[in-house]
Amino acid sequence: MLDTVLLKIAKSAIIENFNKDYRFDRQKLLKEYPYLQKNGASFVTIHKDNQLRGCIGSIIAHRALIEDIINNAYAASFEDPRFTPLDTSELKHLNIEVSLLSQPEILEYNDFDDLVKKVRPYKDGLILKHGAYQGTFLPQVWEQLPNANDFLHHLSLKAGLDSSVYSNKPTIYRYEVNSIQGDYDEILPL
Repeated sequence: MLDTVLLKIAKSAIIENFNKDYRFDRQKLLKEYPYLQKNGASFVTIHKDNQLRGCIGSIIAHRALIEDIINNAYAASFEDPRFTPLDTSELKHLNIEVSLLSQPEILEYNDFDDLVKKVRPYKDGLILKHGAYQGTFLPQVWEQLPNANDFLHHLSLKAGLDSSVYSNKPTIYRYEVNSIQGDYDEILPL
C-alpha cells in the first residue's frame, strides 16, 4: 500500500522551487519512513485540468527513493521539454501522481503477433530498446491507447522509430507500477 507521504514529498519539492525559504526535514522523514532510503524508480506525472502537464521518471532504481521522487517532481514541473515551467497561477488546477516501478524484466517473444498476445493491457508498462533508441510507456497510457497494436505503434514512435522496428525484434521490457495521486490543493506539504 502506498503512503500519501510520496505525494507530500512531490508537492514539497515543487513548493521549494517557488518558495526558497521553504525546506522540509528529509532526515526526519527518513527516520519515520526508512523505505525511502532504499533505491527506487519512480515517475511523477503532473496533470492540469485533466491534461498532461509534465511527466518525468526513472526506469531503473539508481538512487534513494526520496531523492528519486524529489528530482522527478522537480523535473516534471519545471524541466519537461514538452512544456513551459509551471507557474504559481497553475497550482490550484494540478493533480500529482507518483508511480513506483517494479524492476523491468525482458519480455520474450517470437514476432510482433506473439508480442501483441503477451503484453497485458492496463497492467504492463513497456520499454522498447533498439540500438541507441529507447522509449517507455507507463501502464497508465493504456487509458489513451487500449489496443495493443496502437500501444506498441505509439511506443515505437516515442522511441524515435516506427512500427517496422518490430520486424527487427527490439528488446522489450515489461514492468508494473503502484501509483497514488491527489489534487495539489488537498495534498498537505511536509
